[in-house]
Amino acid sequence: MFELTAKEIDGLMSSRSHFATLKRGQNIKYAPKVFTEHGAVMLASVLNSSVAVEASVQVVRAFVRLRQMAMAHKELAEKLAVVERKLESHDEHIHNLFDTIRDLMEPAPEPRRMIGFRP
Repeated sequence: MFELTAKEIDGLMSSRSHFATLKRGQNIKYAPKVFTEHGAVMLASVLNSSVAVEASVQVVRAFVRLRQMAMAHKELAEKLAVVERKLESHDEHIHNLFDTIRDLMEPAPEPRRMIGFRP
């Protein structure tokens, strides 16, 4: 179990139900405490009611899904980095190609007049 940060609390305040909260205090007095995945499993082992166990199982499933989403995000970021590195090297090759094409597009220098005797 751990406490939420100030930024997390701001996000929580914007999603709170205005009907279920007291009007007295607009701010949260203390930082809320939240459970990790392991805390939810420990809670499920302590509580014996079927509703509590089912709720804890759903919380654990949500944590597993979040972990899968985070891993997919990490894999996507790594793939984007690989593509970005390839594009950087491709950019250099493309610039070299354009420089070569520009060189070939320049008109050929006029041939020099031959020096020496003419037959």
